[in-house]
Amino acid sequence: MVMKVGDLMPPVPGLGGGAAAGPAAGAKDFASYVQEAATTAVDTMHRGEALSKQGVAGKADLNDVVAAVNDAELTLQTVTTLRDKLVTAYQEILRMPI
Repeated sequence: MVMKVGDLMPPVPGLGGGAAAGPAAGAKDFASYVQEAATTAVDTMHRGEALSKQGVAGKADLNDVVAAVNDAELTLQTVTTLRDKLVTAYQEILRMPI
């Protein structure tokens, strides 16, 4: 049920074909950026977990384990902050009068 905002807007004269024309060839839309960021965050978390397991088993260098866990922690903090900001924005939208 997700729709592109550009599909809802009528073409605007003088702005190069209007908003419904979509992104330029080769350009990424916002959903692609979000999907790529989410995939990267999940991969970082998996890497930290895998290196932690290897470190406990004595198969990984301690420096690599610490770096991977640190990256995973920073990623988790960033994702949590973004989630909180999105929830706050959504709540503000709900409070707007119609």
